Amino acid sequence: MKGIISPVQNAMPSPTFLWRFKVTLFLIWGLTCCKISWDSVMRMDANLRDLFLYEAFLYYNPLLLVTMMVWLWGVNLWVFLQSTVSYTKVFDLDQNHLTHREMWKCSTWMTIIVPTSMTAYLYLYSHGEVSLAASQPVLLYILVAVILIFPFDIFYLSSRYFFLRTLLRIALPLQPITFPDFFVADILTSMAKVFSDLERSVCRMVNRQVATIAWLEADSVCGSHSVAIPMVLVLPYLWRLLQCLRQYRDTKEKNCLFNALKYSTAVPVIFLSALKYHVVHEKWETLYRPLWLLSSVINSLYSFYWDITRDWDLSGFSRIFKFNKSSIVSNMLYGRQWIYFWVIGSNFVLRCSWTYKLSAHLRHNYLTVFAITLMEMLRRFQWIFFRVENEWNKITRSGVQLTEIPREEEKLLGSNIHDV
Repeated sequence: MKGIISPVQNAMPSPTFLWRFKVTLFLIWGLTCCKISWDSVMRMDANLRDLFLYEAFLYYNPLLLVTMMVWLWGVNLWVFLQSTVSYTKVFDLDQNHLTHREMWKCSTWMTIIVPTSMTAYLYLYSHGEVSLAASQPVLLYILVAVILIFPFDIFYLSSRYFFLRTLLRIALPLQPITFPDFFVADILTSMAKVFSDLERSVCRMVNRQVATIAWLEADSVCGSHSVAIPMVLVLPYLWRLLQCLRQYRDTKEKNCLFNALKYSTAVPVIFLSALKYHVVHEKWETLYRPLWLLSSVINSLYSFYWDITRDWDLSGFSRIFKFNKSSIVSNMLYGRQWIYFWVIGSNFVLRCSWTYKLSAHLRHNYLTVFAITLMEMLRRFQWIFFRVENEWNKITRSGVQLTEIPREEEKLLGSNIHDV
């Protein structure tokens, strides 16, 4: 009968109850992991405790940082959804793209799996199960790689393959550069430290140095003085530089060459820093250290200038954070001058501090480097809002109507309205 609620319907828990139940389980799990990890660290000898944590951070901080970036990207998508910016048209996405909810679902699983593996590593290592402890990061890395390349239609197959194809086009810029290509490549420059730590972690796994005393030797194959570290750190910048040169070839715009010059300024910062471990101390102090300082200042100031004048376009700030519906958040952000001063000021400070991470000779304090890498990702997070908003303003001003979803082969074609 109409208006009568069945016993089955009445027995079903409400969405609010389920959400609170999941949050409660998540908090219990988090507290349990923290307790086990803390007890495991305290079991270690005080003289080895710092080295013990350093190795654990090396294996797990890359995936922890990636997890945080996925969370932040979900926030970016949520804000764009509330605003007048159509990010699906900016990125030429089809109907199968991941929404902010799906990004948060992925990041939730990553938040559960990565710390759980790290907790198991700490617990097993501190209790003498060294071989089992050594297998934890190896299994985790294998799991992540398998999920990324898994060929069956689960775990968001189309989105995974779109991401992998984008990475391939970044590494080999043989086609005209699209907005997703150089947008993702810009994000990868903020994750150069992640690439470096991934290389060192995989190197130790391949050479069976996980949870062994061999990794302590700085001059070993996978040590902190390895020439592979600056080579991997510079890769994202070289990819971005090659993209700019490819864009110049296609468009003949001189701005592409100036942008390429910006990325080239990161190269001397990285390699001059690495020279400290391969030249005598006097030569480092008198010649290479001053050159490193000069190149760091040039790179920081040039990158800051480009962010403000090119990537963001100060003339478009009046349109930043325009929301579809009025809310507390929109009233705090839209048209408020303080947010522009905050973004410009924080971007300058974090651009300068980012040099710390690019410099191998300043990377002894792993917690400091982790914190700076974390702040760089937050800088990139706020950079995304202004960069995508600026691109959307260009599209709307150009009068281009993007009402049709492009075919896959059309995604490889460059667009004249996108600037690198």
